[in-house]
Amino acid sequence: MLLHGLVFTLVSVLAASVALAYIRYLHTRHYPPELRAPDKIHGFAYTPFRPGQAPEKSYPSLDEIRQDLAIISQLSNRVRTYSVDGSQADIPMLAAEFGMEVILGVWIGTDLAINDREVERAIEVIRSSPNVKGVLVGNETLFRHDVTEEQLIAYIVRIRTSVDVPISASEQWHIWEEHPILAKHVDMISTHILPYWESALYNDSLHLVLDRIVHLERLYPGKPVVLGEVGWPSQGRHPGNGSITAPGHQAVHIRMLVEQLNRVGRSYFVMEAFDQRWKTEEGEIGQHWGVFDAKRQPKFAFTGPVVIKLQWRGLFYKLIDGSRLSAAEWFMLGAVAILAACALIAFGYARTDQYGSVFGAALSLTWVLQLFLGLITEMHELAEQAWTPERRRMFLPWRAPIGHFPKVCIHVPCYNEPPEMVKQTLNALAHLDYRDYEVMVIDNNTVDPAIWQPIQAHVATLGPRFHFFHVAPLEGYKSGALNYLLDRTGIDVHVVAIIDSDYIVDRQWLKHLVPHFIDPTIAVIQAPQDYRDSEESSFKDFCFSEYQGFFNVGMILRNDHNAIIQHGTMTMIRREVLAHLRWDESCICEDAEFGLRVVEHGHATAYVHRSYGKGLIPDSFAAFKKQRYRWAYGAMQIIKQHARSLLLGRGTKLNIRQRYHFVVGWLPWVFESMNLFWTIFTLLWSLAMLATSQVAALPWIFTLTPIMVLLSRASKMMHLRRRLPEDKFKDAIRSVTAGSAVYHTIAKAVFFGLVTRRIPFTRTPKNIERPRLWHALVEAREELTILLLLWSGAIAIGITHDLRSLDNACWIAMLLAQSVPYQASLLMAVLSARPKPAIVMTPDMEQQRSDA
Repeated sequence: MLLHGLVFTLVSVLAASVALAYIRYLHTRHYPPELRAPDKIHGFAYTPFRPGQAPEKSYPSLDEIRQDLAIISQLSNRVRTYSVDGSQADIPMLAAEFGMEVILGVWIGTDLAINDREVERAIEVIRSSPNVKGVLVGNETLFRHDVTEEQLIAYIVRIRTSVDVPISASEQWHIWEEHPILAKHVDMISTHILPYWESALYNDSLHLVLDRIVHLERLYPGKPVVLGEVGWPSQGRHPGNGSITAPGHQAVHIRMLVEQLNRVGRSYFVMEAFDQRWKTEEGEIGQHWGVFDAKRQPKFAFTGPVVIKLQWRGLFYKLIDGSRLSAAEWFMLGAVAILAACALIAFGYARTDQYGSVFGAALSLTWVLQLFLGLITEMHELAEQAWTPERRRMFLPWRAPIGHFPKVCIHVPCYNEPPEMVKQTLNALAHLDYRDYEVMVIDNNTVDPAIWQPIQAHVATLGPRFHFFHVAPLEGYKSGALNYLLDRTGIDVHVVAIIDSDYIVDRQWLKHLVPHFIDPTIAVIQAPQDYRDSEESSFKDFCFSEYQGFFNVGMILRNDHNAIIQHGTMTMIRREVLAHLRWDESCICEDAEFGLRVVEHGHATAYVHRSYGKGLIPDSFAAFKKQRYRWAYGAMQIIKQHARSLLLGRGTKLNIRQRYHFVVGWLPWVFESMNLFWTIFTLLWSLAMLATSQVAALPWIFTLTPIMVLLSRASKMMHLRRRLPEDKFKDAIRSVTAGSAVYHTIAKAVFFGLVTRRIPFTRTPKNIERPRLWHALVEAREELTILLLLWSGAIAIGITHDLRSLDNACWIAMLLAQSVPYQASLLMAVLSARPKPAIVMTPDMEQQRSDA
């Protein structure tokens, strides 16, 4: 039987190799638009340095520059330069020999004396060169903070008073957003739009360039937009940017770009004519933007097909992001996966023949499920997060002016909430920087008038925008309250926004996000959940790190595939969509269920990765567990209600990637339920090992998998958290600890969510007293009991069994590994019982409190 398992394994490896080679073979040829005479490229960004030369060190000769211009003139009649230092001042004179025009660059750096010399030399060159048709003062000078805006404007004015040619500065597109005063002093907006630096796809980045142009034209109507730099690198990779670079990818991008920009009559300069080896600040990427290499050899042709030999790294990306695989490739990979699973089951079965065929088959199947559900899905998420080439969908705060501000109605549901906390939320809403909005507050089913009447009285002081409703009894919990408000929302409202009653929002929340609804396909805009009391205690600090792991990592990935998990706070919904679908009053996670139905109906959702509001973290470990229990139970309700859509793809507009991410997003919770049963099984098996010598430890391959899954989950989260610029190692540790502390709670919620239909909605209490240590330990009694049993089993087996046996050693290691989440639960319970540290109020904190 062992031989059979090995044969299956070898066949699986061979089949996987064939599948990979086949996929690599399929992706080799592209047919981008061709550049045919008399069409030419509008212009090239030109820096004349050759290998061994560099600014302020060694300059090219006039003959070398003449040779360069002879090459460029075959493709274009125009160049833009960057400086008049050294022999670069002679470029206009030499370009005239080929009938070429020049947009002259004036380098502005940190040395003011050098800047003065550069400006004076540029004025001389322009006066003596009739083929200079414009001047660019500075190149990304404000981006580098070399001079101030006022200093740059002074240089521009100085040159304008001396020569009569169009003048501008050349900056990245977002710098122009931030400097409207500079725009008033230039004749054109010269901007750099390089999709590579925005992690775009090489063959799907044209829309990004065009969108940026339109955006700048809206910002500065009447000012022509000139693309001072557009292009794609041919080699290298920059840390944090997974966009693929190769001569073929560069060819596809530039040929598509040139064809489209020529067709609409845009002025642009391809970045750049020749590779510049001296540009080392950006690593290898900075040296390989040229259409020609450093030896002046073309990297690609502007006619004919472009052959791209798919690199194995590129193939790896395709396997990670399955949406780029064809149906044939999906079929082949699926066949390989099934074959691999069969091989693993056969291999495991061969190791358990002494326990009988039924037990061996069941154990092997469980082992493979653990491996695929626990390990492979975790590793796939890690790979997709860390190594996919680009972020597909990015929604930034909308800062451009818009002509129409759709009316927004903000719904604030509350039940039995502390009045002072709700007042802070409402005060923040009263100060929103938005023209047309109203706020509807509903308190449902709160019995004590001393709780809801102060809120009602406070709403009355906030003006006609605010409306209060107290309804009791009202069925449907939070969903019922939100549907009640929806039925009373005016027909003139275009967007419904929802926040929890403990959130203090940013004044710009509506102003920055509502304009995204200009896109008619978008039905939901979601901002992250964030928290303002993380520094109140170590317990809340741990919880905060765990929350941020999802909103800073998981939601960004899901947004790429239009598969976000909607949350019931900091969310906005197009009113007609909400009125059509309504909130499901049978699901205790009505927000996530509604978000799924939105996408099932073919609408788009958007996640803006910037905090616009902060709420409160649960005050105790018991409350933290209660919240997570509700989330996990609700997820199982959703999976059951939408099984045909998610699992079978029936009656839905979800694509396969969306279905995958919705299911895999909740799959780790299902794995936790499996792991709880596995833990119970291992405890019973350990008892049998201690009771009789007839029962031995299971083979090490079965016990090693749970250890690997635990390590992979922890290492995945730590790695992804460490990639965030503001995160530290201790934040990753806290995130992993708090997350694993609720594994047991999640496991129970998943089990009962699958076998029961409904439980009552439970709110997460805020501003409650901290539990005493004994009470906190009682709340964690289940976790503490299992922890003691696992430790006792490991110690007892270690004493009574031979540790030189690999199976015995791995069995003990597994018991200890299974105890780690329960240790985390104990730690979180203890931390939640620690007294709050005394807070010394600074003047700034006092001001923030008064503002709230």
